[in-house]
Amino acid sequence: MNLARVDLVTLALFVAVARHGSISAGARQSHLAVAAASKRISDLEAAVGTPLLYRQATGVELTEAGRTCFSHAVGILEDVERMAGVLSDYASGTRGQVRIWANTSAITQFLADDLAAFLQQHPTIRVEIEEQNSNDIVSALMENRADIGIFADRTPSSMLTTLPYREDELVVVAPSEHPLTAFDAVDFVDTLAYDFVGLSRNTSLAARLLEESSRIEKPFPLRIQVRSFDAMCRMVRAGLAVGILPRIAAEPHAQAMQLRIIPLRDAWARRMLQVGVRDANALTVSSRMLVTHLCGPHSPFA
Repeated sequence: MNLARVDLVTLALFVAVARHGSISAGARQSHLAVAAASKRISDLEAAVGTPLLYRQATGVELTEAGRTCFSHAVGILEDVERMAGVLSDYASGTRGQVRIWANTSAITQFLADDLAAFLQQHPTIRVEIEEQNSNDIVSALMENRADIGIFADRTPSSMLTTLPYREDELVVVAPSEHPLTAFDAVDFVDTLAYDFVGLSRNTSLAARLLEESSRIEKPFPLRIQVRSFDAMCRMVRAGLAVGILPRIAAEPHAQAMQLRIIPLRDAWARRMLQVGVRDANALTVSSRMLVTHLCGPHSPFA
């Protein structure tokens, strides 16, 4: 028995012939010539190794093996139809899975609300989110471990397609009695007289602060390294250091911990968060829909 020779067209033809009791009627329903249909039925019988039809002058009847084959063929065709329906949902974007990697700034400031709105509109699309550093996000996109990435500008990403996502503002967070709180705004260079708490050096925020302190030829006094904005603010509240973090992420912590927010005058303190993809043309429909939701008119799919 060589079932590898059995195809869906032949199974659909066999079901039509069985239901009509006629090869010619089954051929018409299947849009096949009678001779071609007869050949397919004969090939099917050869593949299963037993007759499936009694051929008579008035038409055809199923043999016992034919009745068994008919039952299985109907089930197979129904399964294929269900599969096609589900896959068409993926093709149309109404169902799917998207892997998105984003940095801490994007997640804490913007992404949660944006994804909530997207998933409310598309509840059958599953979005997997992973928080990572900007450089790791670019690597994940290049290695196809993520479909969409959100990372800070200045992150090396020349091999990716990048689109503007959101702009954020970096601010100083200090204890309420700190000397810097006497000013409405400060220059970054003036903050370097004080100890800092910051994220690990491989984050885009830490890299930017080190880059700017190096540019003005001043050492960056990083005293404490932590893993989150919340931990940064707790260290600031304890009076151990000051910190620099995005305004929207800082505001709820500052309010809860009675910290002061001081704007930075430096132009680089306003930075752009970017959406990146490896190949826009290779994205699934679901991923394209999410890119459009995040980037609006900047999306190539808008």
